[in-house]
Amino acid sequence: MESLTSRMQAVQSPIIPVVGELIKNSPRTISLGQGVVSYNPPHEAIEFLAKFLAEPANNLYKSVEGIPPLLTALAGKLQAFNGIEINEENCIVVTAGSNMGFMNAILAITNPGDEIILNTPYYFNHEMAIAMAGCHPVLVATDENYQLRKEAIAQAITPKTRAVVTISPNNPTGVVYSEAALRQVNQICGDRGIYHISDEAYEYFTYNGVKHVSPGAFGSSSEYTISLFSLSKAYGFASWRIGYMVIPIHLLVAVKKIQDTILICPPVISQYAALGALQAKEEYLKSNIGAIAQVRQLVLDSLNRLQSLCSIIPANGAFYFFLKVHTQMDAFELVKRLIQEHKVAVIPGTTFGMDDGCYLRVAYGALQKETVKEGIERLVQGLETIVRS
Repeated sequence: MESLTSRMQAVQSPIIPVVGELIKNSPRTISLGQGVVSYNPPHEAIEFLAKFLAEPANNLYKSVEGIPPLLTALAGKLQAFNGIEINEENCIVVTAGSNMGFMNAILAITNPGDEIILNTPYYFNHEMAIAMAGCHPVLVATDENYQLRKEAIAQAITPKTRAVVTISPNNPTGVVYSEAALRQVNQICGDRGIYHISDEAYEYFTYNGVKHVSPGAFGSSSEYTISLFSLSKAYGFASWRIGYMVIPIHLLVAVKKIQDTILICPPVISQYAALGALQAKEEYLKSNIGAIAQVRQLVLDSLNRLQSLCSIIPANGAFYFFLKVHTQMDAFELVKRLIQEHKVAVIPGTTFGMDDGCYLRVAYGALQKETVKEGIERLVQGLETIVRS
């Protein structure tokens, strides 16, 4: 059967379904694994479904890059929240989630054998997409606080480099990159004539007065900046599959070819729901993210009990903490034992490219104050029992 092998053999298997199967086989496990929120989309999103149903032609294909009312609403949001102006030099493309936006970007800017720089720990779907495209991820380690190392990024660039990827707020670490650091990456990319792909799926999730910054707003090198956004997190839209990308206008033809081939158009019913979600009052995001901030503090208070067993880096964004556990144990073996023996699930750091130790990603976005105490208590006690045994 060797003749049937394909490029997919070089792509890692998604970890979430693997951990999900372990959870299914261990009933009553509390998951601190998948990166989702506990709350539902705003009622405005549901109300707009009636508008979709009222238009008889909505069963037909629509524009590849998104329906015009949604594009207009997104342009307004980008200007108001991100400081990104949509003009003759750039454009918006609505996608079926921001993962699709990343795949669109990689296929649009590369040839097989090209290189993409990922800062480690990386988001596993980014690494997978690069491999699927026949390209090579070049891994650049962040510093001891998971912050960018601009000199290391610059040194990693070769004639085959096509882009540098940043994620802020970050998955899996939860750190937020400073405006200065993101400007430095933009400058490096502009000077070298490569792209800066900025994944901003967690843009609303920042804490302790930290502000989100969008590289697409810098202006000076916007022709090299690709910005990715999602409704999955902030608007509870995970299964609706709506994201969007802001790209230089010169990439539009390529991106439309890719999207038309893979998708034709983003699900129109979901686009209507997204249009409704963007009408939600400010209180919707404020109250829901405020509740996650309270959960975050409870998680941090509990994790601080593990200071002798783990390195816990401060993280002011997203809804993750990334732990380095002081053990020689394999990370996935530790995850299995936590699920089977202590009924709590986390994600091993190996899937984020961290092979130089035992790392765990702890996700708290899906928890509420009532469940977070039990889940984190199981994790703390489980780590104390397993690592010290």
